Amino acid sequence: MPHIDPEELSLLALYGDWLDEEGRQHLSGCDACSAEYAALRRAVDAMKTTPDSSTLEVPGPSVWSGIHRELGLSDAIREDPLGSAAGSAAGTESSKPGINGPTEPEPEQPAAPPADIRSVKKRPQGWQRRGTWLAVAAAGALVIAGATLWNINQAATPLARAELSPLAQHTATGSATVLESPDGTRTLEVKLSKEEAQGYQEVWLIGTDLTRLISLGIMKSDSGTFPLPADLNLADFPIVDVSDEPLDGNPGHSSVSIVRGSLTS
Repeated sequence: MPHIDPEELSLLALYGDWLDEEGRQHLSGCDACSAEYAALRRAVDAMKTTPDSSTLEVPGPSVWSGIHRELGLSDAIREDPLGSAAGSAAGTESSKPGINGPTEPEPEQPAAPPADIRSVKKRPQGWQRRGTWLAVAAAGALVIAGATLWNINQAATPLARAELSPLAQHTATGSATVLESPDGTRTLEVKLSKEEAQGYQEVWLIGTDLTRLISLGIMKSDSGTFPLPADLNLADFPIVDVSDEPLDGNPGHSSVSIVRGSLTS
């Protein structure tokens, strides 16, 4: 016999005598169904239990006075809002019955079970509802596939790349990649193996004549992404340079390059 449907276990926990003989035999011998039924039964018992509020105490007026003072509240609400509750609580305490007085009222019993029991018992088991879950899984797969295709279409396209080699006394290496977004904007992505600047790193594009330079900005770590001017012809400025710039207030190139390389498509 397959496991008992969770709905039937819930009804059993609520109303007691619900399963047929075959179901009772399965419940007595199945650890999984017994554990689930025990958990449901504990939840039902907890709902039926009437909380004991007899030991709760109403805070005195000094508590509200302290709260009022600390929060700087207005005089309009200076009166203790629980003052009337304290009075009623005292009255209730004095009128409590003795040991032989009336007992606590019985907790309310759950409503009667559904009239048409057969209609509930004939609901399909979890394994019989696999068609629904397969449909949900297929829909989820389509959503994921669509999102993946959208991300692929939105990904930037590499246009050119340069391998950056160390210059002079430096040992860092790296790469520079020109990326074009779907909207046509271009960026230069620079990555170095480490930082070697004594001052700060600045990224440049240098012309083929080695005299014209365009500063793209300061790189504060071993990588950075820099927007390229829309009208820039990379064929005129194919050399990527990362320089070591001193804090001397001079905006020009320091003539100390850490790495350099030429862009190729």
